[in-house]
Amino acid sequence: MALVLSEEQQMLKSSAKEFFNGNAPVSALRRLRDEKNADGYDKRVWEEMVQMGWSGLVFPEEYGGLQFGYTGLGQIMYESGKTLTASPLMSTVVLAGTVINEFGSSEQKQKYISDICEGKRLFAVAFEEKNIHSPHIANTKVVDNKLSGSKKFVLDGHIADVFLVTASSDSGLGVYVVDAKGAGVHVERHIMMDSRNASTVTFDNASVLDMIGLPGDGKTIIDRSLDIARICLSAEMLGSMEEAFSRTVAYLKERKQFGVSIGSFQSLQHRAAHMYCEIELCKSLVIKSLQAIDQNADNLAHLASMTKAKVGQITELVSNEAIQMYGGIGMTDDEEIGFFLKRARVSQQTLGDYNYHLDKYAVLNNY
Repeated sequence: MALVLSEEQQMLKSSAKEFFNGNAPVSALRRLRDEKNADGYDKRVWEEMVQMGWSGLVFPEEYGGLQFGYTGLGQIMYESGKTLTASPLMSTVVLAGTVINEFGSSEQKQKYISDICEGKRLFAVAFEEKNIHSPHIANTKVVDNKLSGSKKFVLDGHIADVFLVTASSDSGLGVYVVDAKGAGVHVERHIMMDSRNASTVTFDNASVLDMIGLPGDGKTIIDRSLDIARICLSAEMLGSMEEAFSRTVAYLKERKQFGVSIGSFQSLQHRAAHMYCEIELCKSLVIKSLQAIDQNADNLAHLASMTKAKVGQITELVSNEAIQMYGGIGMTDDEEIGFFLKRARVSQQTLGDYNYHLDKYAVLNNY
């Protein structure tokens, strides 16, 4: 398949661009931060996203979805990255929704996916226990249908109605459904440096409502679901880095030094050209990986780690160069470019950084 978007996907991308620019610009994230918003996102914006069908874009029609595919969802992630939009899209739709859609029973899909499509409930996955990305480690235990343990870096955990939690039992690692508001569940909200939200969630004999897949299926569920999420996150990161690059080039053209535009300096032109070429490579990787999800490609794990590693590397390059080229003013709160730097640092670490995926890619290739 050619690395191009279909006419319908292009239309969706244009629609998303118009929506996010009009309803969730970077200034909206600044406002959420400054007012210390209790939710961390704009409920009105999320409700409109649900009404447009974006919460059900990738899910089967029989459960209320549009079955439009991840290549389409990737365009929404890309455009949301350009405006640094804060919403439950990643936590509820991409992470939790993928777990249920890929491994849930028909009854579970009818119950949970339908709620996601209609925006009735928010979900979050609780897969992490370490300070670095190690999703296969689970000291959290399930005994007699009661779950105890602690999870870190639960994206949007403070607003979730339902948690999908990895825990160990006598049968091995599994993924369990827990009521986020139920007894024995304690959620501690953390506002991250990019003004987004993650939580530490502690379970003390919390009741298990359901289980996704079979006992012992946890590793398979984690690997497949997180690979899909990594690709979607890479699409968002691509949007953010491209916007940061665009803003930087515009600044190079308007900022004057010694009576001339600093964009006329050859050394800065070379650095900008290098960034442009690297971003174009990232574009190809992201669309190839999104298409691979829709095609159920055998090499999805390889593509996911390759893409997350490369996009993470170039996100760091572009955000660093943006601040360098803006100069000191780029680090002030008056300029929005600093928001892109902060988002870059958090997204680089989310679901595994460059080193994690470089190692994972090597292992997948038997090195």
